[in-house]
Amino acid sequence: MYFSLIRLRRNVLPKDVVALGNGNAYQLHKLIWNLFSDGPDRRRDFLYRYEAVHGCLTFYTVSAREPNDPSDLWEIHSKQYTPKISKGERLAFSVRVNPVCSKRDERRRRQRHDVVMEAKRRIAFKELPHQERPHVATLVQEAGLAWLKAREVGLGFHVEGNNEAPMVRADGYVQHKLFRGKGVEAVDFHTLDFNGVLTVTDPDIFIKECLYKGIGPAKGFGCGLMMVRRIT
Repeated sequence: MYFSLIRLRRNVLPKDVVALGNGNAYQLHKLIWNLFSDGPDRRRDFLYRYEAVHGCLTFYTVSAREPNDPSDLWEIHSKQYTPKISKGERLAFSVRVNPVCSKRDERRRRQRHDVVMEAKRRIAFKELPHQERPHVATLVQEAGLAWLKAREVGLGFHVEGNNEAPMVRADGYVQHKLFRGKGVEAVDFHTLDFNGVLTVTDPDIFIKECLYKGIGPAKGFGCGLMMVRRIT
């Protein structure tokens, strides 16, 4: 596996990238895919996260292959990614996710629901008097943390803290709508950012299932890549 830092070359302006995508957010999203696409049938084998670092368009990726830039737009720094992690090790982490839960409708079809919107629905948020409504930030924190904790065992880690004594912050709750073209249904999803501390309970699972494969859905749209660092 490879970890890469990808950013625009200094002689390339952000407006030049916008021009490449004709101002279309979905086309801009495809720019990062182009760095890993070597054929029309290539399936995604990478995770990525977008950040604006000092105002510069920047991506972090974890991938099975090194990215390749035929357009010469990007400055790419790649290194082999083979984490050495022990059971019980504590790590600071940051991850952007698409937090959804699955429910069956009246026809028994499984559908995905955003966990924050589902939390609002459960308490009939809109029907509550304004003075009785919980703060949205509280709903985001509680619903987000519950979503993350439900995935601990399958991903080989334990999140420290709880709602009464949180050591994980859930914020940056944003709705995204990506338009893929005229007459094509838009891609609509929410993201949530987690920052906090975890303890590794199963290093093999944590590396293979969490760090390499990512967390949750919408990985093709920049979700799921967990960034970690050791706590000294």
